[in-house]
Amino acid sequence: MERSKYTIGIDAGGTKVAYGLFDADGKMIDRAQHPTDASADGPGFCETLIASIRTLMEKNAVGFDRLEGIGLCMPSYLLFEQGVVCMTTAITGIRGFPLRDYLAQRLPTRIALDNDSNAAALAEYRHGAGRGSRHMVYMAVSTGVGSGILINGSLFRGSYGWAGECGHMLLTPDEGVECGCRNRGCVMSYVGGRFVPQHIKNRLDAGEISSLASAEQLDCVALLAACRAGDRLAVETVEQMAHHLAVCVYNVYQVLNINLFVFGGGLVHFGDELFGRMRAEFDRYDHLRYPVEFRFAELGGESGVIGAAELVKE
Repeated sequence: MERSKYTIGIDAGGTKVAYGLFDADGKMIDRAQHPTDASADGPGFCETLIASIRTLMEKNAVGFDRLEGIGLCMPSYLLFEQGVVCMTTAITGIRGFPLRDYLAQRLPTRIALDNDSNAAALAEYRHGAGRGSRHMVYMAVSTGVGSGILINGSLFRGSYGWAGECGHMLLTPDEGVECGCRNRGCVMSYVGGRFVPQHIKNRLDAGEISSLASAEQLDCVALLAACRAGDRLAVETVEQMAHHLAVCVYNVYQVLNINLFVFGGGLVHFGDELFGRMRAEFDRYDHLRYPVEFRFAELGGESGVIGAAELVKE
């Protein structure tokens, strides 16, 4: 009788790289992580992955003969069919790099590579908030902003592989904070947790009074606390985030006419402070009033790792 096959899912984010080892039933039996080296180039990044994969496998006495494959997701523009990372705003040294083939030449197993939002979307569709739905848009709102699109149960990737990069949709072209996509005024530059502190700092530098001026660390945790305390600048910042996110969601809805949005990522802990405001803004623009459902993701911070492992089964 054939021994059980395992899969490994890897979620390479802007701050950490997380690894999950899954058994044949899809149960995560071990997990590991390490900080992301944001300055790494393609080969350097991959060699760190390879060392960590081997350590995880050795720890659990899993050989490559018992491994079905490794799925990897990244916050990147990808040429999906070729397995090439075109650009990643979180690890700027990886551009035009054949990451899938590099790993496949060094690891004797199948390598599946996709965008992190696609992987999280797949996980939520199969195991989380999207179970039982026909179509779904997953939207990650965290350090950055991205989405994954499921149509009739299949990921829609577009012509090259980066369908769903809603975070880089332009709202105020050539105005505002510059994003890693090299444009100013995209959704991510207004809503992403990496960029919101810069908007606050710009207003503080312009002389506005706020409790955030004395924050030990100017980040979204401090922003939420100040907003809940009624700080005017904080409230207006969250309102701006909600407005721009609502415009993004409304535009995606108009293009795709998908009526289920699942929201994940680190900023979901803002709850109604952000998403209640976003819902009100969305409804203000949506004059047709057909049902559109907003849900929070159910898999939390593990959606990327779970989804990366699911990529192996596609």
